[in-house]
Amino acid sequence: MRRFSSYGPVNTKLHYYVPRKELVDRVFTQLLGEDPDECGHYVTIWAPRQTGKTWVMQQVKQEILRRYPEQFAVFDFSLGRIRERNLFPADESFPTVLSRFLKRTLPGKPEVENWDAFYGLFSKDGGLWQRPLVLLIDEVDTLPTDLIDMMVAQFRELYLRRETNWLHALALIGVRAVLGVDSQRGSPFNVQRSLRVPNLMFEEVESMFRWYERESGQEVEQAVIDRVFYETQGQPGLTSWLGELLTETYNRASTQPLTMANFEQVYTDAVNILPNNNVLNIVSKARQSPHREVVLEMFRTGEPLPFRYDNPRLNFLYMNGVVDWEHVAVNQYYVKFPCPFVQKRLFNYFADDLFGQMGRVHKPFEDLDDTISEDSLNVENLLRRYEVYLRENREWLLKDVPRRADLRPYEAVYHFNLYTYLSKFLQHRDGRVWPEFPTGNGKVDLIIEYAGQTYGLEVKSFVNAYEYKKALRQAARYGQQLELTEVTLAFFVECVDEANRAKYEAVYVDAETDVTVRPVFVATGA
Repeated sequence: MRRFSSYGPVNTKLHYYVPRKELVDRVFTQLLGEDPDECGHYVTIWAPRQTGKTWVMQQVKQEILRRYPEQFAVFDFSLGRIRERNLFPADESFPTVLSRFLKRTLPGKPEVENWDAFYGLFSKDGGLWQRPLVLLIDEVDTLPTDLIDMMVAQFRELYLRRETNWLHALALIGVRAVLGVDSQRGSPFNVQRSLRVPNLMFEEVESMFRWYERESGQEVEQAVIDRVFYETQGQPGLTSWLGELLTETYNRASTQPLTMANFEQVYTDAVNILPNNNVLNIVSKARQSPHREVVLEMFRTGEPLPFRYDNPRLNFLYMNGVVDWEHVAVNQYYVKFPCPFVQKRLFNYFADDLFGQMGRVHKPFEDLDDTISEDSLNVENLLRRYEVYLRENREWLLKDVPRRADLRPYEAVYHFNLYTYLSKFLQHRDGRVWPEFPTGNGKVDLIIEYAGQTYGLEVKSFVNAYEYKKALRQAARYGQQLELTEVTLAFFVECVDEANRAKYEAVYVDAETDVTVRPVFVATGA
């Protein structure tokens, strides 16, 4: 029986997969050209890690060999075996390590000691091939940027002098550098077409799980498939990883249907304790300065950040799968996280990184009866306790947190701190709290479960009276989505006097949803 796999290219004989015929055909046409008897094209195939780039190119290779077995030679190799950047001395015009790699990899084991010899590999007079060549080079990002520049410059010369060489078509596959975004001289890349490998569509994700159903005989509830797609947004590597966890690792009773209870167990562990190379790579990119500051800004609850491809920090995060963009209206493009699962993992990372030490959240003999009992939780009073905690511990708690240019902590810092405080407050009482991100950008909702009850807490920053009224209505809709009759709305603000606290903390009952919203101010002190 087949398996879900997120470890390297999918094997179509062993794994569940999506044919992606339309995508393969598009790459095929981009590469060979509209008329394969004429000149082909130079193409860059790019996307973040674990999106199926290598697999797509394998399918394209097979399709070329199937349709044109005598007309074209097809050769592919990966540069992934030479990852160490320090293997490429800056003073070498043609690095020794690349020379050795080409000798091991190419047919005939040629000696390639300079760029002239590299150019000659493709010559119609004494080169390695005797018919038009389709060349596929994977993991191009392995090479240093300067070396990519030099290599692409050679390919550009081959492109412009096609009558002298056999190189019919070229595909360079990678994440970011393959597009030349870091090139100091962009001209070598201007003969290349560009194609981004997209995520899977919902129907494609569903088809893999239905395929599993047919082979295994185990039913998968529709709600499980819906949730897998929602949390991953069809990211191929994450989709297959959750599929593996559901159908193998956590599948204790294969004769019973896979239900939402199974999914919740898998998802909780996937968010909190399970390693995943794709996610670890995303976190490693997000925590690097200056990119970290962009990610922290994305967790703010006000206006979303505009997306600009030419912004170098956004470009880096976008191409590495840390962020995506959405088209909201004409000329309005905003940054968002690529999927809820990644956003939760990043939220957890920053919360743990910034507030691994919280001190005591309350005194050992403190009376907590007004806040928590055996069967209920007063979220309003819990927030007031948090405000006192923040005021008393602010100096050391926020000493080393990331700050904006005006030296104020990023808004997200307080969200991470509140989340960590609530988690620690409830950890010994069998309660739990987790974040939800309904919009993919800054909106943060905290869900609290305690004593068999669910509490909704929406987190905002107070801006002005107009935004306050909008927030009340949004919180009511949020409560309706959770099927709650009451939610709490926490407003972070630098300071608030008693008159405004009394005015703006008035209970609001939404006429449309009949949901009660209880606003609570949390003064941060700066």
